[in-house]
Amino acid sequence: MATAAKTVYSHITKDPDVRGGRACIDQSRIAVVDIVALLKQGGSDQQMREAYPSLNLAQIHAAISYYYENKEEIEAELAEDEGWEEDHERRKAEHLAR
Repeated sequence: MATAAKTVYSHITKDPDVRGGRACIDQSRIAVVDIVALLKQGGSDQQMREAYPSLNLAQIHAAISYYYENKEEIEAELAEDEGWEEDHERRKAEHLAR
């Protein structure tokens, strides 16, 4: 009898009640996508620790590892966030123009 493989990510949890079910660092509301955004801006481990002082390096590296193993999921979240920001800025500019 075949069973489905269970995937466990150290330091990463997904809870539908936290950040809309996005992958987050355990015991926090800091999403993997937040760490990846800093990574894509060229952020170092030290800069990530400064941005999120409650995290340790193991948690930061776990988020980066999760990203590389689930790139499609996290890239979609990044695109979603970018679309939201662009829409927000457009609506803000329209409001200020009135």
